[in-house]
Parts: sequence; C-alpha cells; structure tokens
Amino acid sequence: MLNAVLAFIYQNLIDAPTSYHLYVEAFLALWLFWLIRQRKKAEKKQRLTQEEEQLIINAWQPKPLVDEEVKNTENYNNGGIWGPITGRPGKIVEIDGQKYLNVATHNYLGLLDSKELDDAAEQCIRRYGVGSCGPRGFYGTVDVHIELEEKISRFLDLEETALYSYGFSAVASAIPSYAKAGDIIFADEQVNYPIQRGLQASRSSIIYFKHNSWEDLQEKLKKQTEIDKKSVRKAKTIRRFCIVEGIYSKSGTMCPLKEITDLCKQYKVRLFVDESISFGVLGRTGRGLTEHLDVDRKDIDFISGSLEHSCASFGGFIVGSSYVVDHQRISGLGITTQNCYCFSASLPPLLAGTGIKALEIIEQSPEIIQDVQDKCAYMHQAFMKKLTFFRVTSHELSPLKFLSLVGSEFLAGDVIKDLIEQVIIYVKEHHKITLVQPYYLESEHELPLPSIRVSINRLLTYKDIDSIAAAIEDASNCINLYDSVICNIPNQYEQTKADMIRNYEGHLKWKQQNNGVSEKEALEQDDVFEPFEIAEDSAPKKIADLHSRN
Repeated sequence: MLNAVLAFIYQNLIDAPTSYHLYVEAFLALWLFWLIRQRKKAEKKQRLTQEEEQLIINAWQPKPLVDEEVKNTENYNNGGIWGPITGRPGKIVEIDGQKYLNVATHNYLGLLDSKELDDAAEQCIRRYGVGSCGPRGFYGTVDVHIELEEKISRFLDLEETALYSYGFSAVASAIPSYAKAGDIIFADEQVNYPIQRGLQASRSSIIYFKHNSWEDLQEKLKKQTEIDKKSVRKAKTIRRFCIVEGIYSKSGTMCPLKEITDLCKQYKVRLFVDESISFGVLGRTGRGLTEHLDVDRKDIDFISGSLEHSCASFGGFIVGSSYVVDHQRISGLGITTQNCYCFSASLPPLLAGTGIKALEIIEQSPEIIQDVQDKCAYMHQAFMKKLTFFRVTSHELSPLKFLSLVGSEFLAGDVIKDLIEQVIIYVKEHHKITLVQPYYLESEHELPLPSIRVSINRLLTYKDIDSIAAAIEDASNCINLYDSVICNIPNQYEQTKADMIRNYEGHLKWKQQNNGVSEKEALEQDDVFEPFEIAEDSAPKKIADLHSRN
C-alpha cells in the first residue's frame, strides 16, 4: 500500500503543470502513514492481567440508588416520630397498634372510610384482577380507564383527559411536553416539587415571581415584552407559559387566578394550573378553584389534578382541549427522558374504579363539598382564636392548615424544627392526635419556614376540631414554648422580644378573666385573644441570612 502511495505521488510530481496541489497530497499521505503507525502501537499495548482487572472491579463504587441528600434527611417517618401504619388511615389511624385522631394524611372528603368505595374496588378486583400489567399504549388500557377519563372530562366540562398512574408524574410530565429549551416559563416561587421537576426537565428559561403576587407577575411580563421588542425575530420563536397552583401545597394559600388569567390573556401567555389540592374541595360542586372564582376553564390551557387527596384513590390527570391532551399523550416526557404516559404501567383498575365511584359521590351529594368547606373555615377560626404561639398562614377554605411558629422569622431553622417536633410529640403522647411537620429537599426552590401541617377531614366533628386546637395550645404551654422562642431570638431584635412579652402578658390576663368560659363559648367571643403578629418594620430585611437550614 505504501509503495502505491509513493508511486502516485512521484507520478504527480512529474506530470503536474503546477505544484500547489502536490503539497496537499503529500500532507495527506504523511497523515495516513501516521494513523497507520498509531493503530499498530495501540494494538501492541499490553492487555491487563486477570488480577489487574479484578483489582479495578473491586475498587469501583456504584452510585447509590438513594441520593445522599434524601438519605441524610429526616423525611422518613417524619423525623422518626411515627412508626408504620397498621390500619386504614381514615379519620382514626392505627400506628404501632395505637389509635390516633388522624389529621396528617390527605383525605379531605373522608371517602377513604366509604363502604361504597370498598365495594367498587372489590368489584374491579374480581373482574380485572389487581394490576393492569402494561402501559396505556401496550395492552394496559382497561375500559375503566377510558370511563374515568370521560367522567373527569364531563365533570370539568372540558373535551378530553389523560389519566396517569401517579399524581406526581402528571404535571411533571405535562410541562416538558409543551415547553422546550429556549421557551420562557413564569412560575410562582412556591410551586410544588412535581412542578419544579417539570420545569427542570423542560430546559426552558424559568422566571419566578413573588408568591401569589399578580402585580409582580405583571412587572415581569412587562419587562419581558420590552426585551422582545429589541429582537422581534427571536421573540417570534419563543413560547411563553405561566404555571400556578389552585391551592399551594407548601403554604395552603389560594391563587389569585382571575387576575393571573387576565394577565395571561393580555400578554398571550399559555396558562397551566395544578388543582391537586383544590379539586373536590373548592367551588359549589367541588370543581375546584375555577368554579370557586368563576373563571372560565376554557381560558386555561390545561388543568392538572390528583385523585390522591379528595377522591381517596390514586393517580393524576391532565384535562383540557382534545388538541392539548392528544399532544400530551404522545409527547409527555416526564422527570426522566422517557414518556411517563406511554411507558409507565397504567393505573390499577381497582383504583380507577374507586376514582369513578368517588366522582359519582361528589356529583350526587354536593352537600359534602359545603360540609368540608364549613369544617375548613371552622378549623381556621379555631386556630386563629385559640392558638397563642402559632399563626395560621393558609387560606380559610384551604384543606391544608399550616401553623407557623410565632417569631420563627428570627430563629435558626434547626431551632424551629426542634421546637415544632416537641409539640408534635407531646400532642401524640398526651392527646393521641397525629400532626406532621412537612419536610423538603434542600434542592427545592424557595424553601418555606418549618411549620405544622394539619389536613382537614370532612368526618371530623366540631368537637374534634376544638380538641385539636386545644391540644396544640396545651402542648405549647407544657413544653414552655414561649420561653424557648424568647431565648433564641437574637439580641438585635429587642423590640420584638418586648412586644412578644407584652402580648403574652395580655393573654395571661385574658385567661384569668375568662377562667369559667367553656372552649366553645370562648371561640364564639369576638374579643378572644389574637396571636402575636410581628410588625413589618421590625422584621429582618433578609430572612434567608438569619434562617439557617443546615
């Protein structure tokens, strides 16, 4: 081969009228010769012995299945306070053989205790078996899946629904199926973790606006409009989305959906709303925040929801126009690079059957929606009037009540967690009530301050709700929560300490004056002591600088 190359070069040297191309040919010939030599050298390299190979294999450390960030947190069993559940987690839950009043799990309408749902699940098991044994697109679609999708569509008066086997994957899959790299997504800074995973998978540019502030969203939309005017051609290729929750799972606050919908229409931004918490709770008939605020659902590009909170079942769904949902079925990417709808096992038929029955109960008995809303409002007022050391940060109609420790803005994160944990343990041991402190991954955006989360259950009586508020107040007094908070507030906030001391002394005086008043009568009084509120001018400018989350 080498002789042929040299002969070709020699012949060209003789025959060529000009010589510029000869230099190129000579360079290519030398480069080819160098490649051949390199290949021979690579072949001559000595192979590893069996002992050397085994040494490399023994030194290899596989990546753990559970990320260290998750492994090192106290998320499991809520900091080790609670053991495994040994019974049905309804209004009463059995944990390690002990029965407790349950306000820790999501069962807003109390349907987990429904005999009708048990019968529906049993009928599906007898007919279809336990599992679906396949994804929706590969022999995993059962007639109850289609029936449930059609029922959700009719219930929300929209064209079509895509059913998912896991509530988390619904919205996490939907976002990256529409938003891609180069697009812009405006999102509330307190959106839940599934939405955050969807944002991350989309690879879009994320612009967070202040929690529940449509004014801040408006400012950011205006700013983006000015940027688009500078590059009109590029702006035409960028799609814009806005993502919010009906009721935020991190705070229990309600989204100002009317204002946000108007802004999205004005600035031509596609709107996604996650109604996982509000579905089955808000509105006259339980159709969610859109019904509660009288917002036309057709103005929203898609609505995601869950069957895991109000319907006592499992799974999630995306509902909207046929065009949107069909695209979602084909293109939903999910939190990994695979399609959650096409390649995940479909929802077990028994859970689809219970979802159908739950929706039938909601449609046929709309009074349960009013009942749960009444219980939400009563619990909100009971906490507002009864608790001295905690303040309710949630909306009055939210089924999730978040109780924030008074003065927590001035305390280190570990101190707040420890104090709240003491309250939870005391209520568990002395009042047999389950409370939880929600935990979050450190990688999540905008971590909220530690708090107690209380979940409403329609089956709770008003006496039960009073006992929950009384138990938290009793625990706060018995563990001397007041002194613990005062002692841990930094010295630079002396005025805050003085305000809290004065406030607490006023509370003690009120208790002495109302010693003979029953709990029910006290809650109905207008002059009941209100928990301490920190003045805006005394709060730190940057809470993150003082609030260490180690």
